[in-house]
Amino acid sequence: MKSEQFVRNAYHCILQNDFEGALQWFEAAVTEDPESAEIHYRCSVTYARSNRLEKALDHAQRACELDPEKAEYLLYLQHLQSMRLVQDAKKMIDSGKVAPASDLYQTVSMLKEAVRLDPLYGEAYIWLALTYSQLNEHALAISSLKEVIALQPQDHGLQDMLAQLKNRLSTYLHD
Repeated sequence: MKSEQFVRNAYHCILQNDFEGALQWFEAAVTEDPESAEIHYRCSVTYARSNRLEKALDHAQRACELDPEKAEYLLYLQHLQSMRLVQDAKKMIDSGKVAPASDLYQTVSMLKEAVRLDPLYGEAYIWLALTYSQLNEHALAISSLKEVIALQPQDHGLQDMLAQLKNRLSTYLHD
Protein backbone atom coordinates (compact mmCIF):
# COMPACT_ATOMS: atom_id res chain seq x y z
CA MET A 1 0.00 0.00 0.00
CA LYS A 2 1.38 3.40 -1.01
CA SER A 3 0.21 5.17 2.15
CA GLU A 4 2.51 3.03 4.32
CA GLN A 5 5.50 4.04 2.19
CA PHE A 6 4.40 7.68 2.37
CA VAL A 7 4.30 7.47 6.18
CA ARG A 8 7.77 5.88 6.23
CA ASN A 9 9.00 8.72 4.01
CA ALA A 10 7.42 11.23 6.39
CA TYR A 11 9.26 9.72 9.36
CA HIS A 12 12.50 9.72 7.39
CA CYS A 13 11.99 13.46 6.82
CA ILE A 14 11.29 13.98 10.53
CA LEU A 15 14.58 12.26 11.38
CA GLN A 16 16.29 14.73 9.02
CA ASN A 17 14.49 17.67 10.71
CA ASP A 18 12.62 18.28 7.46
CA PHE A 19 9.16 18.87 8.88
CA GLU A 20 7.78 20.50 5.75
CA GLY A 21 8.80 17.44 3.79
CA ALA A 22 7.20 15.23 6.43
CA LEU A 23 3.96 17.16 6.17
CA GLN A 24 3.96 16.75 2.40
CA TRP A 25 4.40 12.99 2.77
CA PHE A 26 1.70 12.78 5.45
CA GLU A 27 -0.69 14.74 3.25
CA ALA A 28 0.10 12.35 0.38
CA ALA A 29 -0.67 9.43 2.72
CA VAL A 30 -3.96 11.06 3.73
CA THR A 31 -4.85 11.53 0.05
CA GLU A 32 -4.01 7.89 -0.63
CA ASP A 33 -5.88 6.56 2.43
CA PRO A 34 -8.33 9.25 3.64
CA GLU A 35 -10.17 6.82 5.92
CA SER A 36 -7.11 6.00 8.04
CA ALA A 37 -7.54 7.53 11.48
CA GLU A 38 -3.94 6.69 12.35
CA ILE A 39 -2.54 8.63 9.39
CA HIS A 40 -4.68 11.65 10.25
CA TYR A 41 -3.49 11.42 13.86
CA ARG A 42 0.19 11.23 12.90
CA CYS A 43 -0.26 14.08 10.44
CA SER A 44 -1.89 16.11 13.20
CA VAL A 45 1.03 15.55 15.56
CA THR A 46 3.47 16.77 12.91
CA TYR A 47 1.37 19.86 12.18
CA ALA A 48 1.21 20.66 15.90
CA ARG A 49 4.97 20.29 16.26
CA SER A 50 5.32 22.69 13.34
CA ASN A 51 3.15 25.29 15.12
CA ARG A 52 0.32 24.91 12.62
CA LEU A 53 -2.44 24.42 15.13
CA GLU A 54 -5.46 24.79 12.86
CA LYS A 55 -4.29 22.06 10.48
CA ALA A 56 -3.38 19.91 13.48
CA LEU A 57 -6.89 20.38 14.85
CA ASP A 58 -8.46 19.48 11.50
CA HIS A 59 -6.57 16.19 11.28
CA ALA A 60 -7.10 15.35 14.95
CA GLN A 61 -10.82 15.94 14.55
CA ARG A 62 -10.89 13.70 11.50
CA ALA A 63 -9.00 10.94 13.35
CA CYS A 64 -11.63 11.09 16.12
CA GLU A 65 -14.45 10.92 13.58
CA LEU A 66 -12.91 7.90 11.89
CA ASP A 67 -12.14 6.03 15.13
CA PRO A 68 -14.27 7.48 17.95
CA GLU A 69 -13.42 4.59 20.28
CA LYS A 70 -9.70 5.37 20.41
CA ALA A 71 -9.18 7.37 23.60
CA GLU A 72 -5.70 8.50 22.53
CA TYR A 73 -7.18 10.44 19.63
CA LEU A 74 -9.78 12.16 21.79
CA LEU A 75 -7.25 13.11 24.47
CA TYR A 76 -4.97 14.55 21.82
CA LEU A 77 -7.81 16.51 20.22
CA GLN A 78 -8.74 17.92 23.62
CA HIS A 79 -5.12 18.95 24.22
CA LEU A 80 -5.06 20.79 20.90
CA GLN A 81 -8.39 22.46 21.66
CA SER A 82 -6.97 23.54 25.02
CA MET A 83 -3.91 24.96 23.30
CA ARG A 84 -6.09 26.95 20.91
CA LEU A 85 -8.14 28.39 23.78
CA VAL A 86 -4.97 29.44 25.59
CA GLN A 87 -3.58 31.01 22.41
CA ASP A 88 -6.83 32.92 21.90
CA ALA A 89 -6.83 34.09 25.51
CA LYS A 90 -3.20 35.20 25.25
CA LYS A 91 -3.99 37.17 22.11
CA MET A 92 -6.85 38.93 23.87
CA ILE A 93 -4.66 39.79 26.85
CA ASP A 94 -1.55 40.72 24.85
CA SER A 95 -3.44 42.84 22.33
CA GLY A 96 -4.70 45.13 25.06
CA LYS A 97 -8.27 44.50 23.94
CA VAL A 98 -9.04 42.97 27.32
CA ALA A 99 -9.71 45.97 29.49
CA PRO A 100 -13.17 45.77 30.98
CA ALA A 101 -13.69 43.18 33.69
CA SER A 102 -16.38 41.54 31.55
CA ASP A 103 -13.75 40.79 28.87
CA LEU A 104 -11.39 39.43 31.49
CA TYR A 105 -14.13 37.18 32.83
CA GLN A 106 -14.71 35.94 29.28
CA THR A 107 -10.98 35.18 29.14
CA VAL A 108 -11.26 33.36 32.47
CA SER A 109 -14.09 31.25 31.02
CA MET A 110 -11.96 30.36 28.01
CA LEU A 111 -9.04 29.40 30.21
CA LYS A 112 -11.21 27.36 32.56
CA GLU A 113 -12.48 25.47 29.52
CA ALA A 114 -8.86 24.92 28.45
CA VAL A 115 -8.11 23.44 31.89
CA ARG A 116 -11.22 21.24 31.69
CA LEU A 117 -10.21 19.93 28.27
CA ASP A 118 -6.63 19.19 29.34
CA PRO A 119 -6.07 19.26 33.10
CA LEU A 120 -2.36 18.55 32.57
CA TYR A 121 -1.68 21.57 30.35
CA GLY A 122 0.29 23.85 32.66
CA GLU A 123 0.22 26.91 30.45
CA ALA A 124 -3.57 27.10 30.84
CA TYR A 125 -3.21 27.35 34.62
CA ILE A 126 -0.51 30.00 34.36
CA TRP A 127 -2.59 32.23 32.10
CA LEU A 128 -5.63 31.64 34.28
CA ALA A 129 -3.64 32.78 37.31
CA LEU A 130 -2.42 35.88 35.48
CA THR A 131 -5.94 36.74 34.37
CA TYR A 132 -7.34 36.27 37.86
CA SER A 133 -4.59 38.53 39.15
CA GLN A 134 -5.60 41.26 36.69
CA LEU A 135 -9.10 41.00 38.13
CA ASN A 136 -7.69 41.34 41.67
CA GLU A 137 -8.93 37.82 42.32
CA HIS A 138 -5.62 37.01 43.99
CA ALA A 139 -6.82 34.00 45.97
CA LEU A 140 -8.08 32.37 42.77
CA ALA A 141 -4.83 33.30 41.04
CA ILE A 142 -2.83 31.65 43.81
CA SER A 143 -5.04 28.56 43.66
CA SER A 144 -4.51 28.26 39.89
CA LEU A 145 -0.79 28.71 40.27
CA LYS A 146 -0.64 26.02 42.96
CA GLU A 147 -2.28 23.63 40.49
CA VAL A 148 0.45 24.15 37.92
CA ILE A 149 3.15 23.93 40.58
CA ALA A 150 1.77 20.51 41.51
CA LEU A 151 2.12 19.53 37.84
CA GLN A 152 5.57 21.09 37.42
CA PRO A 153 7.25 21.13 40.83
CA GLN A 154 10.73 21.52 39.28
CA ASP A 155 9.85 24.90 37.73
CA HIS A 156 11.32 27.43 40.18
CA GLY A 157 9.98 30.36 38.17
CA LEU A 158 6.49 29.29 39.21
CA GLN A 159 7.52 29.52 42.87
CA ASP A 160 8.69 33.09 42.24
CA MET A 161 5.40 33.91 40.56
CA LEU A 162 3.53 32.42 43.53
CA ALA A 163 5.49 34.61 45.93
CA GLN A 164 4.63 37.68 43.84
CA LEU A 165 0.94 36.78 43.84
CA LYS A 166 0.97 36.26 47.59
CA ASN A 167 2.61 39.66 47.97
CA ARG A 168 -0.08 41.26 45.77
CA LEU A 169 -2.79 39.60 47.83
CA SER A 170 -1.24 40.87 51.03
CA THR A 171 -0.93 44.38 49.60
CA TYR A 172 -4.50 44.23 48.27
CA LEU A 173 -5.86 43.12 51.65
CA HIS A 174 -4.01 45.88 53.51
CA ASP A 175 -5.02 48.73 51.19
